[in-house]
Amino acid sequence: MTGMHLAFDLSFTHTEGRWARRGSWVGTDFPDPRIYMELARTAERAGIGMLFFGDGTGIPDTWRGSIDAAVEWGVQWPRHDMSPIIAAMSTVTDHIGFGLTYSSTFMHPFYTARLLNSLDHVTGGRIAFNVVASTRSADAANYGFDKLMAHGERYERMEEFIDVCQALWASVAPDAVIRDRETGRFADPAKVSRIDHHGKYFDVRGPLPSIPSPQIAPMLVQAGNSPRGIAASARFADLVFGFGGSVASQQRHRTLLDAALTTGGRDPAKVGILWATQVIVGRTLDEARARRDEVLAFWSEEAVGAFLSHNAGIDFSKLPASFPLGELRQQAEQAQASPSGLIGTLLAEHGEDYQMSRTEFFEHGWTSATGLDHTVIGDPAAVADHLEENFAQTGERGGYMLSSPLAMPSGLADVAELLAPELRRRGALAPRYPGRTLRENLAI
Repeated sequence: MTGMHLAFDLSFTHTEGRWARRGSWVGTDFPDPRIYMELARTAERAGIGMLFFGDGTGIPDTWRGSIDAAVEWGVQWPRHDMSPIIAAMSTVTDHIGFGLTYSSTFMHPFYTARLLNSLDHVTGGRIAFNVVASTRSADAANYGFDKLMAHGERYERMEEFIDVCQALWASVAPDAVIRDRETGRFADPAKVSRIDHHGKYFDVRGPLPSIPSPQIAPMLVQAGNSPRGIAASARFADLVFGFGGSVASQQRHRTLLDAALTTGGRDPAKVGILWATQVIVGRTLDEARARRDEVLAFWSEEAVGAFLSHNAGIDFSKLPASFPLGELRQQAEQAQASPSGLIGTLLAEHGEDYQMSRTEFFEHGWTSATGLDHTVIGDPAAVADHLEENFAQTGERGGYMLSSPLAMPSGLADVAELLAPELRRRGALAPRYPGRTLRENLAI
Protein backbone atom coordinates (compact mmCIF):
# COMPACT_ATOMS: atom_id res chain seq x y z
CA MET A 1 0.00 0.00 0.00
CA THR A 2 1.27 3.49 -0.87
CA GLY A 3 -0.59 5.42 1.82
CA MET A 4 -3.54 7.76 1.45
CA HIS A 5 -3.79 10.53 -1.12
CA LEU A 6 -5.40 13.87 -0.26
CA ALA A 7 -7.25 16.17 -2.64
CA PHE A 8 -8.99 19.47 -1.94
CA ASP A 9 -12.52 20.01 -3.21
CA LEU A 10 -12.71 23.66 -4.27
CA SER A 11 -16.18 23.43 -5.80
CA PHE A 12 -17.88 25.63 -3.22
CA THR A 13 -15.14 27.76 -1.67
CA HIS A 14 -17.18 30.94 -2.17
CA THR A 15 -20.83 29.87 -1.70
CA GLU A 16 -23.19 29.31 1.24
CA GLY A 17 -21.70 32.18 3.24
CA ARG A 18 -18.06 31.11 3.07
CA TRP A 19 -17.18 34.46 1.49
CA ALA A 20 -18.23 36.30 4.66
CA ARG A 21 -16.97 34.10 7.51
CA ARG A 22 -14.01 34.69 9.78
CA GLY A 23 -10.86 33.86 7.86
CA SER A 24 -12.23 34.94 4.49
CA TRP A 25 -10.39 37.19 2.07
CA VAL A 26 -10.80 40.94 2.52
CA GLY A 27 -10.21 43.21 -0.44
CA THR A 28 -10.56 40.47 -3.06
CA ASP A 29 -13.04 37.69 -3.67
CA PHE A 30 -14.29 35.11 -6.13
CA PRO A 31 -13.52 34.86 -9.03
CA ASP A 32 -10.18 36.65 -8.58
CA PRO A 33 -7.65 33.98 -9.66
CA ARG A 34 -5.10 35.22 -7.13
CA ILE A 35 -6.98 33.64 -4.23
CA TYR A 36 -6.79 30.27 -5.96
CA MET A 37 -3.16 30.76 -6.92
CA GLU A 38 -2.25 31.38 -3.29
CA LEU A 39 -4.23 28.37 -2.09
CA ALA A 40 -2.53 26.23 -4.76
CA ARG A 41 0.88 27.23 -3.38
CA THR A 42 -0.25 26.43 0.16
CA ALA A 43 -1.64 23.05 -0.88
CA GLU A 44 1.48 22.11 -2.84
CA ARG A 45 3.71 22.90 0.13
CA ALA A 46 1.62 20.39 2.10
CA GLY A 47 1.91 17.72 -0.61
CA ILE A 48 -1.80 17.70 -1.51
CA GLY A 49 -2.25 15.58 -4.63
CA MET A 50 -5.02 17.41 -6.48
CA LEU A 51 -7.22 20.49 -6.44
CA PHE A 52 -10.67 19.53 -7.65
CA PHE A 53 -13.49 21.61 -9.10
CA GLY A 54 -16.99 20.19 -9.38
CA ASP A 55 -19.40 22.11 -11.54
CA GLY A 56 -23.01 22.91 -12.25
CA THR A 57 -24.31 25.34 -14.87
CA GLY A 58 -27.80 26.17 -13.61
CA ILE A 59 -28.82 28.51 -10.80
CA PRO A 60 -30.94 26.53 -8.30
CA ASP A 61 -34.59 27.24 -9.13
CA THR A 62 -36.53 24.24 -7.83
CA TRP A 63 -37.41 25.78 -4.44
CA ARG A 64 -40.63 27.78 -5.00
CA GLY A 65 -39.94 27.55 -8.75
CA SER A 66 -37.60 30.55 -8.53
CA ILE A 67 -33.91 31.43 -8.47
CA ASP A 68 -34.52 34.16 -5.88
CA ALA A 69 -33.48 32.29 -2.73
CA ALA A 70 -30.34 30.90 -4.34
CA VAL A 71 -29.35 34.31 -5.69
CA GLU A 72 -30.09 36.14 -2.44
CA TRP A 73 -28.15 33.74 -0.23
CA GLY A 74 -25.45 32.60 -2.66
CA VAL A 75 -26.54 28.94 -2.61
CA GLN A 76 -24.65 26.80 -5.13
CA TRP A 77 -23.95 29.88 -7.23
CA PRO A 78 -22.12 31.65 -8.83
CA ARG A 79 -20.31 28.87 -10.73
CA HIS A 80 -17.74 29.91 -13.33
CA ASP A 81 -15.91 27.66 -15.79
CA MET A 82 -12.75 27.06 -13.81
CA SER A 83 -10.45 26.02 -16.66
CA PRO A 84 -8.83 29.50 -16.84
CA ILE A 85 -8.33 29.46 -13.07
CA ILE A 86 -6.59 26.08 -13.35
CA ALA A 87 -4.30 27.48 -16.03
CA ALA A 88 -3.42 30.35 -13.70
CA MET A 89 -2.78 28.02 -10.74
CA SER A 90 -0.51 25.85 -12.85
CA THR A 91 1.84 28.79 -13.43
CA VAL A 92 2.67 29.11 -9.72
CA THR A 93 3.00 25.38 -8.96
CA ASP A 94 5.07 22.50 -10.27
CA HIS A 95 3.54 19.25 -9.04
CA ILE A 96 -0.03 19.48 -7.74
CA GLY A 97 -2.78 18.22 -10.07
CA PHE A 98 -6.08 19.76 -11.09
CA GLY A 99 -9.47 18.09 -11.53
CA LEU A 100 -12.00 19.72 -13.86
CA THR A 101 -15.66 18.72 -14.31
CA TYR A 102 -17.75 18.66 -17.47
CA SER A 103 -21.09 17.00 -18.11
CA SER A 104 -21.31 14.17 -20.62
CA THR A 105 -25.08 14.72 -20.55
CA PHE A 106 -24.80 18.13 -22.22
CA MET A 107 -21.29 18.64 -23.61
CA HIS A 108 -19.84 17.32 -26.87
CA PRO A 109 -16.88 14.93 -26.63
CA PHE A 110 -14.86 16.52 -29.45
CA TYR A 111 -14.84 19.95 -27.79
CA THR A 112 -14.13 18.46 -24.38
CA ALA A 113 -11.30 16.20 -25.57
CA ARG A 114 -9.61 19.11 -27.34
CA LEU A 115 -9.94 21.43 -24.34
CA LEU A 116 -8.55 18.88 -21.89
CA ASN A 117 -5.65 18.10 -24.24
CA SER A 118 -4.78 21.80 -24.23
CA LEU A 119 -5.00 22.04 -20.44
CA ASP A 120 -2.81 18.97 -20.04
CA HIS A 121 -0.19 20.75 -22.14
CA VAL A 122 -0.52 24.00 -20.15
CA THR A 123 -0.16 22.20 -16.81
CA GLY A 124 2.59 19.82 -17.90
CA GLY A 125 0.49 16.68 -17.50
CA ARG A 126 -1.46 17.52 -14.35
CA ILE A 127 -5.10 17.34 -15.49
CA ALA A 128 -7.88 15.01 -14.37
CA PHE A 129 -11.30 14.97 -16.04
CA ASN A 130 -14.25 14.41 -13.75
CA VAL A 131 -17.02 13.26 -16.07
CA VAL A 132 -20.54 13.56 -14.67
CA ALA A 133 -24.04 12.49 -15.61
CA SER A 134 -26.05 15.59 -14.76
CA THR A 135 -28.97 15.26 -12.36
CA ARG A 136 -30.32 18.81 -12.03
CA SER A 137 -33.13 20.32 -14.05
CA ALA A 138 -31.68 23.85 -13.83
CA ASP A 139 -28.62 22.65 -15.73
CA ALA A 140 -30.70 20.79 -18.32
CA ALA A 141 -32.78 23.88 -19.09
CA ASN A 142 -29.65 25.79 -20.12
CA TYR A 143 -28.89 23.20 -22.80
CA GLY A 144 -32.36 23.09 -24.33
CA PHE A 145 -33.78 20.10 -22.42
CA ASP A 146 -37.35 20.27 -21.12
CA LYS A 147 -36.56 17.57 -18.59
CA LEU A 148 -33.68 15.44 -17.44
CA MET A 149 -32.57 12.48 -19.50
CA ALA A 150 -33.49 9.15 -17.87
CA HIS A 151 -30.97 7.88 -15.30
CA GLY A 152 -29.82 4.83 -17.24
CA GLU A 153 -29.64 6.73 -20.52
CA ARG A 154 -27.40 9.38 -18.93
CA TYR A 155 -24.84 6.70 -18.15
CA GLU A 156 -25.20 5.11 -21.58
CA ARG A 157 -24.42 8.50 -23.13
CA MET A 158 -21.51 8.97 -20.69
CA GLU A 159 -19.91 5.70 -21.74
CA GLU A 160 -20.13 6.58 -25.43
CA PHE A 161 -18.84 10.09 -24.65
CA ILE A 162 -15.73 8.65 -22.99
CA ASP A 163 -15.25 6.13 -25.82
CA VAL A 164 -15.12 9.05 -28.25
CA CYS A 165 -12.76 11.09 -26.07
CA GLN A 166 -10.38 8.16 -25.65
CA ALA A 167 -10.38 7.46 -29.40
CA LEU A 168 -9.63 11.12 -30.09
CA TRP A 169 -6.78 11.25 -27.57
CA ALA A 170 -5.33 8.15 -29.26
CA SER A 171 -5.89 9.41 -32.79
CA VAL A 172 -2.48 11.08 -32.94
CA ALA A 173 0.30 8.68 -31.95
CA PRO A 174 2.75 9.90 -29.27
CA ASP A 175 5.60 9.79 -31.82
CA ALA A 176 3.62 11.24 -34.75
CA VAL A 177 5.24 14.67 -34.54
CA ILE A 178 8.67 14.66 -36.22
CA ARG A 179 9.63 18.37 -36.55
CA ASP A 180 12.45 17.60 -38.96
CA ARG A 181 14.07 21.01 -39.58
CA GLU A 182 16.12 19.79 -42.52
CA THR A 183 13.28 18.33 -44.57
CA GLY A 184 10.48 20.50 -43.20
CA ARG A 185 8.34 17.47 -42.36
CA PHE A 186 6.26 18.24 -39.28
CA ALA A 187 4.54 14.91 -38.64
CA ASP A 188 4.06 11.40 -40.02
CA PRO A 189 0.56 11.14 -41.55
CA ALA A 190 0.60 7.37 -41.08
CA LYS A 191 0.40 8.03 -37.34
CA VAL A 192 -2.59 10.41 -37.44
CA SER A 193 -5.91 8.61 -37.97
CA ARG A 194 -9.61 9.38 -38.22
CA ILE A 195 -11.79 7.68 -35.64
CA ASP A 196 -15.01 7.61 -37.73
CA HIS A 197 -17.24 7.13 -34.71
CA HIS A 198 -20.95 6.65 -35.46
CA GLY A 199 -22.91 5.92 -32.32
CA LYS A 200 -26.30 6.41 -30.73
CA TYR A 201 -25.46 9.89 -29.42
CA PHE A 202 -22.43 11.13 -31.34
CA ASP A 203 -20.98 11.18 -34.84
CA VAL A 204 -17.34 12.24 -34.82
CA ARG A 205 -14.88 11.88 -37.69
CA GLY A 206 -11.66 12.94 -35.99
CA PRO A 207 -8.73 12.91 -35.63
CA LEU A 208 -8.06 15.38 -32.81
CA PRO A 209 -6.21 18.35 -34.36
CA SER A 210 -3.80 18.48 -31.43
CA ILE A 211 -0.37 17.33 -30.41
CA PRO A 212 -0.52 14.48 -27.85
CA SER A 213 -0.34 15.88 -24.34
CA PRO A 214 2.06 14.78 -21.58
CA GLN A 215 -0.44 12.24 -20.19
CA ILE A 216 -1.89 11.47 -23.66
CA ALA A 217 -5.26 11.28 -21.86
CA PRO A 218 -6.13 13.03 -18.60
CA MET A 219 -6.84 10.92 -15.54
CA LEU A 220 -10.53 9.98 -15.64
CA VAL A 221 -12.57 10.50 -12.48
CA GLN A 222 -16.17 9.39 -12.01
CA ALA A 223 -18.47 9.69 -9.01
CA GLY A 224 -21.47 7.43 -9.62
CA ASN A 225 -22.45 5.35 -6.59
CA SER A 226 -25.68 3.82 -7.91
CA PRO A 227 -25.31 0.33 -9.43
CA ARG A 228 -25.36 1.90 -12.90
CA GLY A 229 -22.86 4.55 -11.88
CA ILE A 230 -20.51 1.98 -10.38
CA ALA A 231 -20.68 -0.03 -13.62
CA ALA A 232 -19.62 3.09 -15.54
CA SER A 233 -16.76 3.71 -13.10
CA ALA A 234 -15.53 0.15 -13.55
CA ARG A 235 -15.55 0.57 -17.31
CA PHE A 236 -13.21 3.56 -17.60
CA ALA A 237 -12.41 5.46 -14.38
CA ASP A 238 -8.81 5.75 -13.21
CA LEU A 239 -10.00 7.18 -9.91
CA VAL A 240 -13.42 7.17 -8.24
CA PHE A 241 -14.96 10.00 -6.23
CA GLY A 242 -16.92 8.24 -3.49
CA PHE A 243 -19.76 9.43 -1.26
CA GLY A 244 -19.82 7.14 1.73
CA GLY A 245 -21.99 8.56 4.46
CA SER A 246 -21.08 5.64 6.70
CA VAL A 247 -18.39 2.98 6.84
CA ALA A 248 -20.96 0.35 5.83
CA SER A 249 -21.97 2.26 2.69
CA GLN A 250 -18.32 2.95 1.82
CA GLN A 251 -17.50 -0.74 2.18
CA ARG A 252 -20.50 -1.60 0.01
CA HIS A 253 -19.30 0.81 -2.69
CA ARG A 254 -15.77 -0.61 -2.58
CA THR A 255 -17.06 -4.20 -2.77
CA LEU A 256 -19.39 -3.49 -5.70
CA LEU A 257 -16.68 -1.57 -7.55
CA ASP A 258 -14.13 -4.34 -7.03
CA ALA A 259 -16.56 -6.93 -8.38
CA ALA A 260 -17.40 -4.81 -11.43
CA LEU A 261 -13.71 -4.14 -12.13
CA THR A 262 -12.90 -7.83 -11.91
CA THR A 263 -15.77 -8.73 -14.22
CA GLY A 264 -14.47 -6.18 -16.72
CA GLY A 265 -10.94 -7.57 -16.59
CA ARG A 266 -9.46 -4.68 -14.62
CA ASP A 267 -7.35 -4.92 -11.46
CA PRO A 268 -9.23 -3.52 -8.41
CA ALA A 269 -5.90 -2.87 -6.70
CA LYS A 270 -5.18 -0.17 -9.29
CA VAL A 271 -8.38 1.89 -8.92
CA GLY A 272 -8.59 4.06 -5.83
CA ILE A 273 -11.56 5.82 -4.27
CA LEU A 274 -11.25 9.34 -2.88
CA TRP A 275 -13.94 9.59 -0.22
CA ALA A 276 -15.73 12.95 -0.05
CA THR A 277 -15.08 14.13 3.49
CA GLN A 278 -15.81 17.52 5.03
CA VAL A 279 -13.48 18.53 7.84
CA ILE A 280 -13.12 21.34 10.35
CA VAL A 281 -9.65 21.31 11.85
CA GLY A 282 -8.78 23.56 14.78
CA ARG A 283 -5.68 23.91 16.88
CA THR A 284 -7.88 22.64 19.70
CA LEU A 285 -11.22 20.86 19.83
CA ASP A 286 -12.84 23.96 21.32
CA GLU A 287 -11.58 26.08 18.41
CA ALA A 288 -12.92 23.56 15.88
CA ARG A 289 -16.35 23.51 17.58
CA ALA A 290 -16.50 27.30 17.66
CA ARG A 291 -15.86 27.43 13.93
CA ARG A 292 -18.58 24.81 13.37
CA ASP A 293 -21.04 27.09 15.16
CA GLU A 294 -20.14 29.91 12.74
CA VAL A 295 -21.33 27.70 9.89
CA LEU A 296 -24.71 27.08 11.50
CA ALA A 297 -25.29 30.81 11.93
CA PHE A 298 -25.50 31.38 8.15
CA TRP A 299 -28.34 29.08 7.22
CA SER A 300 -32.03 30.02 7.00
CA GLU A 301 -34.95 27.87 5.86
CA GLU A 302 -34.87 29.63 2.48
CA ALA A 303 -31.19 28.80 1.99
CA VAL A 304 -31.68 25.22 3.18
CA GLY A 305 -34.74 24.81 0.95
CA ALA A 306 -32.94 26.15 -2.11
CA PHE A 307 -29.99 23.82 -1.52
CA LEU A 308 -32.00 20.65 -0.88
CA SER A 309 -34.56 21.23 -3.64
CA HIS A 310 -31.87 21.88 -6.24
CA ASN A 311 -29.95 18.73 -5.42
CA ALA A 312 -33.00 16.46 -5.09
CA GLY A 313 -35.09 17.81 -7.98
CA ILE A 314 -38.12 18.28 -5.70
CA ASP A 315 -39.69 21.55 -4.54
CA PHE A 316 -39.63 20.96 -0.81
CA SER A 317 -41.58 24.19 -0.18
CA LYS A 318 -44.66 22.14 -1.13
CA LEU A 319 -44.15 19.44 1.49
CA PRO A 320 -47.32 18.64 3.45
CA ALA A 321 -47.33 18.61 7.24
CA SER A 322 -46.72 14.84 7.18
CA PHE A 323 -45.86 12.32 4.45
CA PRO A 324 -44.43 8.81 3.94
CA LEU A 325 -40.79 8.87 2.88
CA GLY A 326 -41.50 6.65 -0.09
CA GLU A 327 -43.36 9.54 -1.74
CA LEU A 328 -40.11 11.52 -1.94
CA ARG A 329 -38.37 8.67 -3.73
CA GLN A 330 -41.24 8.48 -6.22
CA GLN A 331 -41.11 12.24 -6.85
CA ALA A 332 -37.34 12.10 -7.42
CA GLU A 333 -37.77 9.25 -9.90
CA GLN A 334 -40.55 11.11 -11.73
CA ALA A 335 -38.22 14.10 -12.08
CA GLN A 336 -35.46 11.75 -13.37
CA ALA A 337 -33.32 13.07 -10.49
CA SER A 338 -31.12 10.91 -8.32
CA PRO A 339 -32.92 9.52 -5.24
CA SER A 340 -29.71 9.66 -3.24
CA GLY A 341 -28.38 12.38 -0.95
CA LEU A 342 -30.68 13.26 1.92
CA ILE A 343 -33.59 11.22 0.52
CA GLY A 344 -31.44 8.12 0.18
CA THR A 345 -30.05 8.58 3.69
CA LEU A 346 -33.51 8.94 5.24
CA LEU A 347 -34.87 5.95 3.33
CA ALA A 348 -31.96 3.79 4.45
CA GLU A 349 -32.48 4.83 8.06
CA HIS A 350 -36.28 4.77 8.31
CA GLY A 351 -37.74 2.91 5.31
CA GLU A 352 -40.34 3.94 2.74
CA ASP A 353 -43.36 3.64 5.04
CA TYR A 354 -42.00 5.96 7.71
CA GLN A 355 -44.32 8.91 8.29
CA MET A 356 -42.17 12.02 8.56
CA SER A 357 -43.30 15.51 9.52
CA ARG A 358 -42.24 18.57 7.57
CA THR A 359 -40.52 19.90 10.69
CA GLU A 360 -38.52 16.69 11.14
CA PHE A 361 -37.52 16.69 7.48
CA PHE A 362 -36.10 20.20 7.70
CA GLU A 363 -34.26 19.35 10.90
CA HIS A 364 -32.47 16.63 8.94
CA GLY A 365 -32.17 18.96 5.96
CA TRP A 366 -30.40 21.60 8.02
CA THR A 367 -27.50 19.30 8.90
CA SER A 368 -27.48 17.82 5.37
CA ALA A 369 -27.24 21.23 3.67
CA THR A 370 -24.44 22.35 5.97
CA GLY A 371 -22.72 18.98 5.63
CA LEU A 372 -22.34 18.89 9.40
CA ASP A 373 -24.03 15.49 9.53
CA HIS A 374 -20.89 14.02 7.99
CA THR A 375 -18.17 16.50 9.04
CA VAL A 376 -15.10 15.36 10.96
CA ILE A 377 -14.43 17.99 13.62
CA GLY A 378 -11.44 18.18 15.94
CA ASP A 379 -7.80 19.01 16.45
CA PRO A 380 -5.22 17.61 13.99
CA ALA A 381 -4.58 14.44 15.99
CA ALA A 382 -8.28 13.59 16.33
CA VAL A 383 -9.06 14.17 12.65
CA ALA A 384 -5.97 12.19 11.62
CA ASP A 385 -7.06 9.32 13.88
CA HIS A 386 -10.46 9.25 12.17
CA LEU A 387 -9.02 9.28 8.65
CA GLU A 388 -6.48 6.55 9.40
CA GLU A 389 -9.13 4.29 10.92
CA ASN A 390 -11.55 4.90 8.05
CA PHE A 391 -8.83 4.32 5.45
CA ALA A 392 -8.06 0.92 6.97
CA GLN A 393 -11.76 -0.01 7.05
CA THR A 394 -12.41 0.90 3.41
CA GLY A 395 -9.63 -0.98 1.65
CA GLU A 396 -6.59 1.34 1.86
CA ARG A 397 -6.82 2.24 -1.82
CA GLY A 398 -7.24 5.92 -2.60
CA GLY A 399 -7.75 8.51 0.10
CA TYR A 400 -9.88 11.59 0.68
CA MET A 401 -11.42 14.48 -1.22
CA LEU A 402 -11.43 17.03 1.58
CA SER A 403 -13.76 20.02 1.69
CA SER A 404 -14.44 22.67 4.29
CA PRO A 405 -17.57 24.64 5.19
CA LEU A 406 -15.34 27.39 6.56
CA ALA A 407 -14.12 30.54 4.87
CA MET A 408 -11.82 30.68 1.88
CA PRO A 409 -8.86 30.43 2.35
CA SER A 410 -8.58 29.68 6.07
CA GLY A 411 -10.61 26.44 6.17
CA LEU A 412 -8.45 24.57 3.69
CA ALA A 413 -5.27 26.37 4.74
CA ASP A 414 -5.78 24.87 8.22
CA VAL A 415 -6.04 21.42 6.62
CA ALA A 416 -2.82 22.02 4.70
CA GLU A 417 -0.92 23.50 7.62
CA LEU A 418 -2.27 21.47 10.56
CA LEU A 419 -3.76 18.16 9.37
CA ALA A 420 -1.49 17.21 6.45
CA PRO A 421 1.73 17.57 8.50
CA GLU A 422 0.22 15.39 11.25
CA LEU A 423 -0.66 12.66 8.77
CA ARG A 424 2.75 12.87 7.14
CA ARG A 425 4.49 12.67 10.51
CA ARG A 426 2.63 9.41 11.11
CA GLY A 427 3.67 8.00 7.73
CA ALA A 428 0.02 7.79 6.66
CA LEU A 429 0.31 9.75 3.41
CA ALA A 430 1.47 8.62 0.00
CA PRO A 431 4.91 9.92 -1.07
CA ARG A 432 5.06 13.55 -2.17
CA TYR A 433 4.88 13.81 -5.97
CA PRO A 434 7.01 10.80 -6.92
CA GLY A 435 6.35 11.21 -10.65
CA ARG A 436 6.09 13.83 -13.35
CA THR A 437 2.38 13.61 -14.19
CA LEU A 438 -0.78 13.55 -12.10
CA ARG A 439 -1.43 9.95 -13.16
CA GLU A 440 1.97 8.96 -11.74
CA ASN A 441 1.54 10.98 -8.56
CA LEU A 442 -1.91 9.56 -7.72
CA ALA A 443 -1.02 5.94 -8.48
CA ILE A 444 -1.90 3.44 -5.75
